[in-house]
Amino acid sequence: MVDVLIADDEAMVRAGVRAILARDPLIEVVAEAADGAGAVEAARAHRPAVALLDIQMPGLDGIAAAARIHRERPGTAVIMLTTFGEDDYIARALREGADGFLLKADDPRELLRGVHAVAAGGAYLSPRVVARVVAGLRSGRPAPAPGCAPPGLTARERDVLALVGAGRSNAEIAAQLHLVEGTVKAHVSAVLAKLGVRNRVEAAIVAYEAGWTAGRQ
Repeated sequence: MVDVLIADDEAMVRAGVRAILARDPLIEVVAEAADGAGAVEAARAHRPAVALLDIQMPGLDGIAAAARIHRERPGTAVIMLTTFGEDDYIARALREGADGFLLKADDPRELLRGVHAVAAGGAYLSPRVVARVVAGLRSGRPAPAPGCAPPGLTARERDVLALVGAGRSNAEIAAQLHLVEGTVKAHVSAVLAKLGVRNRVEAAIVAYEAGWTAGRQ
């Protein structure tokens, strides 16, 4: 069972997200909050596996709340809920270690996939979010040709990157590539170092930009 916290200042949005999550018997909404401060308190009290945070909330915004939750509850993965036109906020959220990004206008199935992906230790990015922010996140670095793997990676590291880009957790990657999980962790660390990125989310963005994600190579 994946325990989830929903934080959004609009009651109707919270109700809609809760209704979508209720479709999955393996997900349980354990708390709701109407602002960032409330989200931090709820994360403290309920220790959810996943926190779904609206970026723009009164008082403490979602990005500041995400930073506090990561400091106090590193076991809670954070997905930022965003709308079009919030690209700068998304870049800030990446720096604070957000584990996933979804547009409020995304297909509801994206929300369910995202919750399970980050709960399992993966990263999850709405393709429409990636398309809007990748240029800003990689400004100053030459973009690889579409469909070409980022340079400097071994064949196995390219396989791992493709699955990171698809939001797979280390355990899922290990199962798909017939490796032990410790070996996958080592490959992921090597990929992050070679790409010069800080976390799985940024690695996934590189994979998306290159057109190098599972099922797209």
